[in-house]
Amino acid sequence: MSTTTTTVTATSGGSSCLSIDEEESTQIRIQRLISEHPVIIFSRSSCCMCHVMKKLLVTIGVHPTVIELDDREMASLPPPPSSSPTHGGIPSMNHPSPAVFIGGTCIGGLESLVALHLSGHLVSKLVEVGALWV
Repeated sequence: MSTTTTTVTATSGGSSCLSIDEEESTQIRIQRLISEHPVIIFSRSSCCMCHVMKKLLVTIGVHPTVIELDDREMASLPPPPSSSPTHGGIPSMNHPSPAVFIGGTCIGGLESLVALHLSGHLVSKLVEVGALWV
């Protein structure tokens, strides 16, 4: 039994190639990518919020890996740890788009990333995971 491998180019400051095993499930592939990159953004194509996330991180000095996923693949992302099934009686989005992961932990969407930055904790978190040196 042979394994098919595809190479995908991801955005991360420079050009980097990601090896994707075609027989690997979406959930396993996403978990592997999260563990391989200190800062990774999963987004839908042409997402303006992803551009804002990336711009914020680049301004700080971090060049995140950006992976575009379709709706089915976005549903395979692990939810942020603090998300609850409902928020004020309204179902919450378990899979924000775009979703940023820092050090293997889902931070959430753009609003969560900006909140982390405004609270003064983003830089220390990036330093902690080795994505930024100060």
